[in-house]
Amino acid sequence: MTNSFVSKSWHVYNLKIEGHRQLLVALSIGAFAIIHLVHAQPDQQGFISLDCGLPANECPYTDSITGLTFLSDTNFIQSGNRGEAGDDETYIYRQYKDLRYFPDGIRNCYNLTVNTGINYLIRAGFSYGNYDGLNTNPIFDMYVGPNLWAAVDLRLKNDHEIIYMSKSNYLDICFVKTGETIPMISTLELRPLRNESYMTQFGPLKLLHRRHFKSSSDGFIRYPDDVFDRKWVQYNLFEKDVNTTLNVNSSTPFDIPEVVSKAAIIPINSSGPLNLYYVFPQDSEQYIIYLHFAEVQTLSANDTREFNIVWDENIIHTAYSPKMLQSETKYNIEPIQCSKKDCFLELRRTQRSTLPPLANAIETFLLLEFPNAETNSDDGKSLFLQT
Repeated sequence: MTNSFVSKSWHVYNLKIEGHRQLLVALSIGAFAIIHLVHAQPDQQGFISLDCGLPANECPYTDSITGLTFLSDTNFIQSGNRGEAGDDETYIYRQYKDLRYFPDGIRNCYNLTVNTGINYLIRAGFSYGNYDGLNTNPIFDMYVGPNLWAAVDLRLKNDHEIIYMSKSNYLDICFVKTGETIPMISTLELRPLRNESYMTQFGPLKLLHRRHFKSSSDGFIRYPDDVFDRKWVQYNLFEKDVNTTLNVNSSTPFDIPEVVSKAAIIPINSSGPLNLYYVFPQDSEQYIIYLHFAEVQTLSANDTREFNIVWDENIIHTAYSPKMLQSETKYNIEPIQCSKKDCFLELRRTQRSTLPPLANAIETFLLLEFPNAETNSDDGKSLFLQT
């Protein structure tokens, strides 16, 4: 079965800063786009970092691991009670100790001030820690304004993340009771992103996985290594590690952390494919996948690393070669679907390649539909979704 996206024209973008930004657009036969941009310096401008349930007299504080500055959530919500996760819990980050829970009402919302038309990474973190002594992990729904973001089940997952373009200067993040358990939250974080990176014109992007390919790592890779404070999880169960001690240029709108770009995997079987991802989709689910590459091995004059990117048994980008010590990002510029019960994303070496395929990192997102117009809970103004 032929993928409906394969036959379409796609674009290659190359953005560089040389006194001013220039945009060069050219057609590409692949289903992915490559982007370059100037590297940003880490700072927290535009960050919203809330330690939910933290007493107002204990903020702000600087997290000892990340260096991020956290505030209490008391000025951002008018409901809920303060709690603390149990002392038997192990916390990497301080903000997972405190929590706010919502025993009253069906729907409780944070109201945040943001900039209109900006892509935000929104992350909600949860640490139940048996704070209520009931030993029952909560199950509830979480909304962005009037639209369902996630069905939260703390038995399965402690962090939820979405990339969403703000439609006004106000943003409501709401927690809705759906059963017997009480909604709660430990930390709420917003990070402004560059609009020329992650594509939200088709809808918000719900994070499924963000993986950097490396066998050993200390916890997450995040801020300050990542200027946007994305959380990168190490992932390598079966393949071979390769890496470099040399500097890798990550000058793209995605600004991939150098520590991520300096490590990669190749298949143990050098003639075989590199299997990166598989899904068991629900009906009509659509995905946006971002693949991050940088050549980190020294190639001899006769060496060639070239491979096809294959999704659902269809070649969606042909004959790609990572650039030496230069981070690049490839992604589908239209949503892709599975044509069967399960789908695989693979890198398959071409016949002319002397080296196996290589990859540094992957981000996989589920495309969400937000059909309902936003209504700010404070001013009552209806804010219509852009298309």
